[in-house]
Amino acid sequence: MSDTDELRREADAVLADLVGDHQGAARLRADQWRAIEALVADRRRALVVQRTGWGKSAVYFVATALLRRRGSGPTVIVSPLLALMRNQVEAASRAGIHARTINSANPEEWDTIETEVAGGEVDVLLVSPERLNNPDFRDHVLPKLTSSTGLLVVDEAHCISDWGHDFRPDYRRLRTMLAELPPTVPVLATTATANARVTADVAEQLGTGQDAVGTAGQGSPTGTLVLRGSLDRESLSLSVLRLPDAAHRLAWLAEQLDSLPGSGIIYTLTVAAAGEVTTFLRQHGHAVMSYTGRTENAEREAAEADLLANRVKALVATSALGMGFDKPDLGFVVHLGSPSSPISYYQQVGRAGRGVEHAEVLLLPGSEDQAIWRYFASLGFPPEDQVRRTLDVLSASDRPLSLPALEPRVELRRSRLEMMLKVLDVDGAVHRVKGGWTATGTPWTYDADRYAWVERQREAERRAMLAYAESTDCRMELLRRELDDEGAAPCGRCDNCSGKRFTAMPSADMVALARGELGRPGVQVEPRRMWPTGLPAVGLDLKGRIPEQHQAAEGRALGRLSDIGWGNRLRPLLSAQAADGPVPDEVLSGAVTVLTDWSKGPGGWASGQPGALSRPVGVVVIDSFTRPQLVRSLAERVAEIGRMPLLGAVTCTDGIHPSAVPRSNGAQRLRALHGALVLPPEVAESVAAGPGPVLLVDDFTETGWTLAVAARLLRQAGAEEVLPLVLAVQG
Repeated sequence: MSDTDELRREADAVLADLVGDHQGAARLRADQWRAIEALVADRRRALVVQRTGWGKSAVYFVATALLRRRGSGPTVIVSPLLALMRNQVEAASRAGIHARTINSANPEEWDTIETEVAGGEVDVLLVSPERLNNPDFRDHVLPKLTSSTGLLVVDEAHCISDWGHDFRPDYRRLRTMLAELPPTVPVLATTATANARVTADVAEQLGTGQDAVGTAGQGSPTGTLVLRGSLDRESLSLSVLRLPDAAHRLAWLAEQLDSLPGSGIIYTLTVAAAGEVTTFLRQHGHAVMSYTGRTENAEREAAEADLLANRVKALVATSALGMGFDKPDLGFVVHLGSPSSPISYYQQVGRAGRGVEHAEVLLLPGSEDQAIWRYFASLGFPPEDQVRRTLDVLSASDRPLSLPALEPRVELRRSRLEMMLKVLDVDGAVHRVKGGWTATGTPWTYDADRYAWVERQREAERRAMLAYAESTDCRMELLRRELDDEGAAPCGRCDNCSGKRFTAMPSADMVALARGELGRPGVQVEPRRMWPTGLPAVGLDLKGRIPEQHQAAEGRALGRLSDIGWGNRLRPLLSAQAADGPVPDEVLSGAVTVLTDWSKGPGGWASGQPGALSRPVGVVVIDSFTRPQLVRSLAERVAEIGRMPLLGAVTCTDGIHPSAVPRSNGAQRLRALHGALVLPPEVAESVAAGPGPVLLVDDFTETGWTLAVAARLLRQAGAEEVLPLVLAVQG
């Protein structure tokens, strides 16, 4: 038996252990074996682009076992999601591979894990990309890890590319690690969602080049092996069902969920929508759980376990449940609202049908989808003037600046600021150290052409997703073409190939119940209790906790702009293009309902509870520059219906209005609002004459600082409490 044959026999035996095949009949696919042979025998670099469920994880676990037997150090897997890590630790154990993970959820274990790695007790170490640029990990752990690594795996490698749908700048830190790896250490990059441009870019980012393409490419023994297979998923049946509105979609789900095969995932575009859908489905007897980016880690683990064990019919999830979640028998994926990219859609639906012959994939597009896409599109890489401003601030500082310290100086919200800094770090313009960020002084060029090209790609993807929903052609073929799959052909399974499977309209009774649930107004508006960090540095002597006697009370809004109930009604009313006018009767009715529920609820002024709020003695409105009629008429009508006087308005100094003040982050907004909002003497006198709580009316709140500054003025004037009432909460 040749060395190659012996290695193949050994590899198939490891695979059998990995998949629990006690008869030893399991055999690697041809391209799985080619990748493993390249990694183990030739110590090459390989890029594997294969469909979800193809078995990419089997490649690196089998390769790990073989390399460890030959004396190699541990495998390091860079993996983006905790769900993926948890699945893979469990999978590795089946093949006798000891895997450990370092991520934000287990800091108390890091020292122990590092000791185990140093002692040779760990076969696989999974790390999140964010760890790669954590100063302690980067400076103290990563160098030792790099010197001892036996195999480097970059999972979900499309995240490296800003042409891809889920670019993560932390992934680019891998270039540093790759540059320092000994040349004999093999590297494997894997993804299921890369078109030709992303594939080429990933190879470039990894510093590998690309001298073999497709399953037939050979390449040189020292070059990169690129294995790209068919992206067809024979088990998936794709469908699109258009229903009149959100109430019909929610009602359809409530009536048809039990008819879908097995258990599955219901994707929504926003956290708010996930909450609405979960609440309604539970009310109608369905075992479902919510899973979003705001779900606590312990709750996420419990939700994953319940879905894996089929204790729930579905998880109602945002894209937080995405890459790497592995449940082979997942029977369906439903999207309540359309993702903005066919590539990300393909990835999410790929969760289904891995280990079953048939799985249903259904898209229920909504009228709100494009508005939500536009919001997320606004969070891309900032314009050059904002980037330069950040670099100037860092250069002028004699110490590292944290994100909270930067916010008062830079007009960017924190998540966008952090993403920008990570890109600048990779480009060498800034450096992350203990305590924050510093400028390196390295010249940096704003690649406007590249950023514009990326945005054009995003826009093309949005148009393609709209076309997917409207298309009469094969849906799987369309998705495969978007991923540059040369073998794309009609699937024979989707609704356009084989006929509609989902055509039933929900019953009128269920639609009415859904409409009632979505039409129920009222969400809490949490008050600001702490001043932003760093204000003294920009001339504002405000820090720490806002004095309780200057705070607003918890307020109320009709809804969130991101939900599918009141959000769908309020977005057109509050959009930049909307004409100003008196408050619509439907919206006024919702506001009255919110106030009534508020007054009778826990702590409300009509609840009769000890220590409850007193009834408001008057209404104050915040002057609006963009919607003066809407806000003023809302305040007037609420005052009239509640039989309270309209005490006047919090106004703006000449030429400055809250609508013109940046909403980029709380510190910037507060800096601009401080001194710009004023309480006219006659209004202050009316408030002081109360005395009692004041109802404060505005159109919507995003950062909460307009309400906080106005409440402070009213409390200083003598208001017993300030109760904010707004139409909408952004987010």
